Amino acid sequence: MQIKLKNIFQVSIVTGALALAGCGGDINVTPTVNDTSVDNSTNNSNNTTTTPPVGDTNPCATRGELQGAYDGQDCVYSAAFASKNVEITDDLTFSELSSDGVHVFNGALLIGKNCDTTTACTVVANGPTLTVEAGANLAFDSGEAIIRVARGAKINAIGTLEKPINFTSANAYSRLDVVGDGAQFADWGGIIINGFGITNQCTDIQRDAATCNAPTEGVLSHFGGNDNADNSGTIQYAKIWYAGSGPKTGGVGDDLNSLTLNGVGSGSSFDYIHIHQGFDDGIEFFGGASTLKHIVVTDTQDDGIDIDGGWQGKAQYILVKHGTVNTKKDVVVDGNIIPAGTAVYMGNNGFETDGEKNSGAEYSQAPASNPTIANVTVITTDGASVRDGDPSQAFKFDDAIQSTYFNVLMIKADGTNGTDCVQFKSDGEKNADQLSFTSSAMACVNEFKGDTFGDSAPVALQATAKTAWFDDSGTNERIGGNAAVLVANGFATDTASTDITVTANDLTSLNDSFFETVDYVGAVSDQDTGSNWYKWVETAITAAEQD
Repeated sequence: MQIKLKNIFQVSIVTGALALAGCGGDINVTPTVNDTSVDNSTNNSNNTTTTPPVGDTNPCATRGELQGAYDGQDCVYSAAFASKNVEITDDLTFSELSSDGVHVFNGALLIGKNCDTTTACTVVANGPTLTVEAGANLAFDSGEAIIRVARGAKINAIGTLEKPINFTSANAYSRLDVVGDGAQFADWGGIIINGFGITNQCTDIQRDAATCNAPTEGVLSHFGGNDNADNSGTIQYAKIWYAGSGPKTGGVGDDLNSLTLNGVGSGSSFDYIHIHQGFDDGIEFFGGASTLKHIVVTDTQDDGIDIDGGWQGKAQYILVKHGTVNTKKDVVVDGNIIPAGTAVYMGNNGFETDGEKNSGAEYSQAPASNPTIANVTVITTDGASVRDGDPSQAFKFDDAIQSTYFNVLMIKADGTNGTDCVQFKSDGEKNADQLSFTSSAMACVNEFKGDTFGDSAPVALQATAKTAWFDDSGTNERIGGNAAVLVANGFATDTASTDITVTANDLTSLNDSFFETVDYVGAVSDQDTGSNWYKWVETAITAAEQD
């Protein structure tokens, strides 16, 4: 009987904490002041965690003398265990809990010490590792709650197809949803990983002097260095749902993404990830050379993949699908209330690609972004996204971007509202001769925003039709918005389509072991139904449509 009373008492603690955190259901997209002060002490005086009686088994994570409170299903972690004022400097592990139990956080989970090396601190090169085991659920109940992995620290969150890891909102679980509205975009802040990679947000002099401390967006911390082979860990078979934020203290662009990779190097791995209902970008890069594989981004407000700051990475198998969601609580955008139950569009660009934050001789070690990306499908709508009213597009090129794409499939079946598939900003034209598609198909009713290249483009391309640039003498094809390119499931390329006539590039010419040999255009083949990738996408698209 003592154990049952104990569990009832713990449930009351959990419910009370969530009730206090959950008061008020609106999302108010207004600037917030982020407290970046940090308490590195291990003082336990405010810890409300209760130790289970002898004979009980508490599976909650431990940190020194602190441990999460276990109610028989879920683990709740106090502000003394993890918060925006506590930087965790020891290895930390979260295991799968029985009965679909959840590790619940009321605030941030900061792994490793943030350091601005101009302030007499030193970055710990071999910092702590956050380990999240297969099947574990981590849920956050605050829009300011983030997972932040500092330079020198690592995240190893490795699930399986059968037991993916869930990073999500506490409101996704009815027993934790005190208000009862359900989960929605911007319920929590997302994951930020800071590495030692190269970014053109620092000068060569700063890099050479070990004083490269590029500031992160959304919540202040620091990243950057001179190691594009940096290893910040692995995320594999994981779902990141309902994360992100709108503009914060820095105004437009100062946002929280579902997953932010700041100066993260190629020693890191991000594979089999599904991002859903983020309120800014799905994944955003700021420099570095990290790689992506097997990525699905659905119904995310801003860009599916956002490239910036000199990213030199590689990616294969990326599917981005824009759509609509029904709001579950009132949303306040620029002072206007969008009531709960409203269908809103989600998705600006499948890819927003920016080459550089800075350029010139003092940034010679950090050239413009120049990734190689293969096997992409972007499915757009004809809508304007809920937060900023920007149109749904497949690609936007800006800031002297360079890049190489293979086997891309862009889809826009409806363009009644004047939305297009591809946009070049004026600065995005600067390196248009170093931006190429190969073996790609544009199935778009409206193709380019603007017909010809302007004065910002290389001389040889000025006044050239963008359609001719894309066609590249038959290397790619434009087949119109009525083309039949997907099978009935709405995500896999119809390899028997008579509309797609361009021959896929098998990628062997890249001579790079990262890229797998393929024989189709787009992210997913309809002939690949037995693969983990096909099953991952099928599960992701089904879940997004049901949400």
